[in-house]
Amino acid sequence: MSMFCNQCQETAKGVSCTVKGVCGKDDITSNLQDLLIYTLKGISVIALKAREKGIALTETDCFVMDSLFATITNVNFDKNFFTAQIKKALALRNGLKKAAESAGVVFENPHDSVNWFAETAEDFEKKAAAVGLLSIANEDIRSLRQLIILGVKGMAAYAKHAYVLDHQDEKIFWFMQKALAATTDDALTVDDLVALVMECGKYGVDVMALLDKANTNAYGNPEITTVELGVRNNPGILISGHDLKDLEELLIQTQNTGVDVYTHGEMLPAHYYPAFKKYPNFAGNYGNAWYKQDKEFEAFNGPILMTTNCLIPPKESYKDRVYTTGVVAYEGLRHIMDAEKGKAKDFSPIIQQAQKCPPPVELEKGRIVGGFAHNTISALADKVIEAVKSGAIKKFVVMAGCDGRMKSREYYREFAQGLPKDTVILTAGCAKYQYNKLDLGDIGGIPRVLDAGQCNDSYSLAVTALALKDAFNLQDINELPIVYNIAWYEQKAVTVLLALLYLGVKNIRLGPTLPGFLSPNVAKVIIDTFGLAGISTAERDLAAMIGGN
Repeated sequence: MSMFCNQCQETAKGVSCTVKGVCGKDDITSNLQDLLIYTLKGISVIALKAREKGIALTETDCFVMDSLFATITNVNFDKNFFTAQIKKALALRNGLKKAAESAGVVFENPHDSVNWFAETAEDFEKKAAAVGLLSIANEDIRSLRQLIILGVKGMAAYAKHAYVLDHQDEKIFWFMQKALAATTDDALTVDDLVALVMECGKYGVDVMALLDKANTNAYGNPEITTVELGVRNNPGILISGHDLKDLEELLIQTQNTGVDVYTHGEMLPAHYYPAFKKYPNFAGNYGNAWYKQDKEFEAFNGPILMTTNCLIPPKESYKDRVYTTGVVAYEGLRHIMDAEKGKAKDFSPIIQQAQKCPPPVELEKGRIVGGFAHNTISALADKVIEAVKSGAIKKFVVMAGCDGRMKSREYYREFAQGLPKDTVILTAGCAKYQYNKLDLGDIGGIPRVLDAGQCNDSYSLAVTALALKDAFNLQDINELPIVYNIAWYEQKAVTVLLALLYLGVKNIRLGPTLPGFLSPNVAKVIIDTFGLAGISTAERDLAAMIGGN
């Protein structure tokens, strides 16, 4: 066993990747990621004490946030990045520790993560082998600590997207560090860690609300929008990932260059924001979910910009056209560096390459409709409520989350196709690519697939549910005619799941498989407390969730 990683849904055999990640991550990179997380724990132990003394933590907060984000599945595959990041982490940790001690903080019997030190990549690899998940002997403690860390990783991604739009919340930074530090405390019991898991859900709600505010303040409230799926005759740049700020800067810099900009994967919902509609070269959406990029990036012909997670190891045939930015990295790919505060990134290398490329190969024609975030649903509230009262809409089905490689994910397409015509799907995230191009019709002018946006926009679905609860004068969100059939893949989906559990949502079906990082005992606690269940077949689950409607 050269590594141990179980953080994503596609982990080998549903248990863990032990030789090489299914995602393509090698064992050295995986172990260095473990060591970086371990060092962040030490930084967090110190930061909590430093914060009490009023020591400024701006650099620390950003470093912890960025480092957590870099370890999310399909973000960063570059072992050299992680070696350098660990060196930075040790320097930052030691400087912060010195400042805290100068302010009167005494660290008595600190955890090893506070003091360990090495300088070479070889020593890092040796240390990494001793601090991975399997170093925690108790399976249930290990499972709960991992659940907390993965929830915080997703939180960091959402916090970063808000941060680049000048929105931040000191309490979210504090909680991320509190949670990391707590995973070093052997005195915490299973019950203590379960309570921390629920607190993670609370801050998951808060960080998604923060990002919603950041996005809508910057780009307006999403509005019902028809998005083109075809291509134009100009050269193009394909932008994938999640970062709207990168898209904005790219659209500004491509004006009058003869280059169109297309979205891919989770960038589809960018078309729903009014601020982006003023750019005539903002063309349409190209392709599908992240895992199909090996074929779709090749067909696109032009350069591709990866702004966040969702990168898979590129094929040689198009590797010279893929650029990374932010915390995304892959050895051999060109990287667009962050700019100084207040300045834009320089995308001119991508634009110049695009101008020399042929237009994209057309994959499909047609249109899809989206933009049903909570503000849009609120505007339709009277129409929706009347449809429910009249019986035209019998049930809402939340089918948010992630898409993925496994053939078993076709279950979600079959489930959507099998839903009665008096049901409406509420969706967010790339899971929608299993069914958002199906002709499922509408109910009195209300489309049967209401796309709220990216995975972080699952917050919109929660706001919509809470608004409907109030509109129908119900006491409990679970009294609504809403059922949940959610697909997960990576750590942001873990944050969303914990947020829903914190809000009191019960009887969620989660698939295609339950997380491999949940021990049998921890899984049982969640199942017994919240009614969480796995999926079976579309036919059986339709009968169980929808019944005779």
